[in-house]
Amino acid sequence: MKSVSGRNWKESIVNKNLIEKLHQENNFSHILSKIIISRKFDHDEIFSLENDVEFSNIFKKDLDFTNSINFLKESIDKEEKICILGDYDVDGSVATSLFVKFLKYLGHPFFYYIPDREKDGYGASKKLFEKLIHKKPNLVIMVDCGSSANEAIDYLNKKKIKSIIIDHHEIDKPYPKANVIINPKKNIDYIKHDYFCATALTYFFLDLFVKKFKYKFNLRKDLIFVLLAIVCDVMPLRKINRLIAKSALREFNIKNNYIIKEIYNQLNKKNQLNLNDLGFLVGPILNSGGRLGKSSYSTELLTSDDTKKIKLRSSQLIKLNEHRKKIEKIILNQIDLDKINKSDEKIIIYYDPLINEGLIGIIAARLKDLFNKPSFVITNSTNILKSSARSVKGYNVGAAIKRAIHKRLITKGGGHSMAAGFVLDKNNLSLLKKFLINDFSKYNTSKDFTFKYDAEVSSSVLNKNFLNEIKKIEPFGHENEAPIFLFKQLKVIKPKLLNNNHISSILKSRRGFSIKSICFNSRNTKIEKYLFNYKNELNVVGQISENFWDNKKILQLIIKDLIL
Repeated sequence: MKSVSGRNWKESIVNKNLIEKLHQENNFSHILSKIIISRKFDHDEIFSLENDVEFSNIFKKDLDFTNSINFLKESIDKEEKICILGDYDVDGSVATSLFVKFLKYLGHPFFYYIPDREKDGYGASKKLFEKLIHKKPNLVIMVDCGSSANEAIDYLNKKKIKSIIIDHHEIDKPYPKANVIINPKKNIDYIKHDYFCATALTYFFLDLFVKKFKYKFNLRKDLIFVLLAIVCDVMPLRKINRLIAKSALREFNIKNNYIIKEIYNQLNKKNQLNLNDLGFLVGPILNSGGRLGKSSYSTELLTSDDTKKIKLRSSQLIKLNEHRKKIEKIILNQIDLDKINKSDEKIIIYYDPLINEGLIGIIAARLKDLFNKPSFVITNSTNILKSSARSVKGYNVGAAIKRAIHKRLITKGGGHSMAAGFVLDKNNLSLLKKFLINDFSKYNTSKDFTFKYDAEVSSSVLNKNFLNEIKKIEPFGHENEAPIFLFKQLKVIKPKLLNNNHISSILKSRRGFSIKSICFNSRNTKIEKYLFNYKNELNVVGQISENFWDNKKILQLIIKDLIL
């Protein structure tokens, strides 16, 4: 079915016998059973839906973790100065902050550095280490970076500076000659856990370290920030990640978390923290520093015990994020979305030399969400081009970047299955476009570009019992998204523009049932036109949720699209 926004929608198809079997064995509703099967939940995941299951540290006997733990302990015992180098996004900032807090607890000599996106480029480089060695580190621990830093690690080795890499980005042989590398992407026995971000790996590393050497350091209090990194780095919210999410949300108490409490206070937020707030509120705020030239702000905020500094950095990051939103909106308004929509290309490659390089990632994410296609956004950066990419399920964009490096089409780059970044020479742009189009045709495992909804349901089922049944598979996130349903023959009543960007309305059925709705970021879209002007019945594609308003929880429908 073609929607008013030009998307093709169809219902997910699942074997009816499997639905009936799961329904009978677990007493789940047929709709929930269908969703569970379509997402291929394994036995352990199904068991965890109605049973409390605590996540455990699965790296207890892993050689990489054991070696790196002993290596770090030896460095600590020798009182060697440690440098923590992290990426400038949420994952890098949080992973860095975990190490900073622990080394502060030990009273051990250290410093950390978060690269500036424009001045330093991405991750570990020889140029960066030439600057950092003036602080005379004996050991460099790289988190959320380092997997492709062969030249940089060789430089450290020449200077007799030891190194540990804790990363989750694509890595290729020959591996960097660090003393120890923790990375599930290596051809190693824990490759099945390649869905962990760098922060989660750092958490497990420090958890083993603390327990082995019997330190009284409370790592668990930062579990909510581990979840924040998982969500912001678009890691699958499945298996152990899902268990981490459940534990983090259950244990979180905003009264004991001064950072999130301060952000909430400044934004006048009153609701209980949820996954959407982490992904769409807290995460973008912390990311804004790295996007707009203040890369260290997030780590400074996350590691501070000074209430004045927490208040200051929170305020500065919130303002940066508001500025980011305005720039992003201008950029999106300048993009010819209709032209992209009419294109037959299976991937989006958008080049604009004037886009702020700190925003190319978020623009790529917006394009990917709008068109359900891998999106590459490229901009000019002095004498080179920089690109950020966001992908869809079935196409590993990090692996694609590795293949482009092998063909010498790009200078350097890295990433994982859903996101990547790279640098290229201007003369290679047209060659890279051809390569990416061919690469996608060759390596994409999913040939279906339609948008999927989980089931068609009657608006009469929109009640708290239905919501509670669906909430059994929470928390929702990547590879476990909130279910999308098709509701037929609804009329739009009392549409209203909120914050000059979102549209609220009431949706009413023929039988008189009504529900409040919200359509986010719909200003100046085709959906806006129909919500305000179409008087006949519409079919609505949306998600059911709870909205906290005036100290009450009310049901609402989040509109994703409209079909005539």
